Amino acid sequence: MDIRPVTLAGRHVRLEPLHPSYAEALFPEADEPEIWRFMPYGVVDSVDKLRAVIVDLLGRQERGTDLCFATMLQASGRPIGMTRFMEINRGYRGLEIGGTWLGKAHRRTPANTEAKYMMLQHAFETWGCIRVQVRTDVRNERSQRAVERLGFVREGVLRKNMIMPDGHHRSSVFYSLIDDEWPAIRAHLESLLGRRNEAQAPVLTQ
Repeated sequence: MDIRPVTLAGRHVRLEPLHPSYAEALFPEADEPEIWRFMPYGVVDSVDKLRAVIVDLLGRQERGTDLCFATMLQASGRPIGMTRFMEINRGYRGLEIGGTWLGKAHRRTPANTEAKYMMLQHAFETWGCIRVQVRTDVRNERSQRAVERLGFVREGVLRKNMIMPDGHHRSSVFYSLIDDEWPAIRAHLESLLGRRNEAQAPVLTQ
């Protein structure tokens, strides 16, 4: 697994390597308490707090456990959210997709489906992963519905596995896909996107 910054380009969105300079442009999309309710960062209600989150995530990227992206509208180049590969385990050829959020106006659009399609394609077809997992707060039913719509298999609930910034003892629902399932899931996602082979090949950045 040769993990390095990469740009993944599709028809609707483009995933670009995250950088602290994105904080100011991202904040208007991020300035919504509901986004952060289920995230382990606390309330992000200023550009400085968002920048601090990004710096923390990039520190994890430096340690090799994460690879972080800004989600950009392909047509305008405007940032509308964030996502990342995390819990990267090279030895077991597995990872997690998480930390995903989109501004309110971009939910229930092709943005999330296309981003997940490109990330899964990169994980399975470029890195040779055998397992990709997703987790969500057990209270976050909207996220669970979205994950299930994409075809992830629900594995179970890890009870009280996290303590949130507000003191809540969070339980997490885990989902996964494995390499044997990817061909069928790829066809399913391409059907949801309304076309086949929509995503372009990833472009490695220097």
